[in-house]
Amino acid sequence: MPVGKDGSTTALRRRPTARRPPKTAILIARRIVDEVIEGGLEPGAALLPEKTMLQRYGVARGTLRESLRILETHGVITIKTGPGGGPIVADPGSFPLASAIALVLQMDRVAFRSIIEARLTLEPVLARQAAERRGREDLDALQASIDKMHDKLEDPVAFFDHNRDFHGVVAAAARNPVLLNMVGSLNWIQDGTAVGIDYEPEARHAIMVAHRRIYRAIETEDAEMAEAAMTIHIGEFAEYAEKNYAYLLDQPLRWEHVDL
Repeated sequence: MPVGKDGSTTALRRRPTARRPPKTAILIARRIVDEVIEGGLEPGAALLPEKTMLQRYGVARGTLRESLRILETHGVITIKTGPGGGPIVADPGSFPLASAIALVLQMDRVAFRSIIEARLTLEPVLARQAAERRGREDLDALQASIDKMHDKLEDPVAFFDHNRDFHGVVAAAARNPVLLNMVGSLNWIQDGTAVGIDYEPEARHAIMVAHRRIYRAIETEDAEMAEAAMTIHIGEFAEYAEKNYAYLLDQPLRWEHVDL
C-alpha cells in the first residue's frame, strides 16, 4: 500500500476530512437492523409488509426499496418474490465482509503475499485460544473435517472445502467473534487456490498431517503447542507457495476471486 510523506497510507489519505450526512435510505436501513435485533428476529422471520413500512418510516417507496437493497447486498435480508413474498431476515455470515475486503484489497492493489503474512499473525493466536476455550463439539467438528479431508485426498475441490472448514472451526473454538469473522472473511483466499496455487497429493497429505498435529494440541489443551503447530503449518504453506508459485505471491488480489 503506498505511503505518503507523512507516513499515512493511501487508504487513510483518501478518507474525507468531513463526513457527509448519511442518505435517508442508509438511515432507514440502520433502523430496520436495530429493530431486527431489538425484536429478536431470527433468520427466516418476515419483516413488515411494504405498505406498513412505508407508513412506519414515512419515506417514499423508492427510498424504502433502496434501503432493502442495501440490506440485501450486505446479506442481512433476502427478498422473497411472488405471492406472500417480501423481505426475510437472513444470516449474513462472513460473506459480505469477504466481498467488501476483496474489493478494498483490489482497489489498494494488495498482493496475495499479504494474506500469508496476515495468517501468520492471526491464526496461531486463534489456535492458542482454541486450546484454552474449546468444547467437546469443537473437537468433534475438527476431527470430522480431518476425516473428510482424508476421504477426499484425491478430490482437490472437496479437500480444500474441508480444509477451510478446519480453520473455521479453530477460529470458532477460540470464542472470539471478531477474529472469527475476520478469518471467515479470508476463507475465499486463504489457501491460494483462488489465485492459481495448486497442490499435489503429497502436499495435500502434508496439510492433513499438520491439521492432526494442531488437533492433538487443542484436544490436550496445550495452548503453546497449538500456537506453535499452527505457526509451523502456515509457515510450511508460505514455503510451499514461495518455492512453487513465487510468481503468484505478488499478483494483486481481485474482487472476482470471491464467489459472488
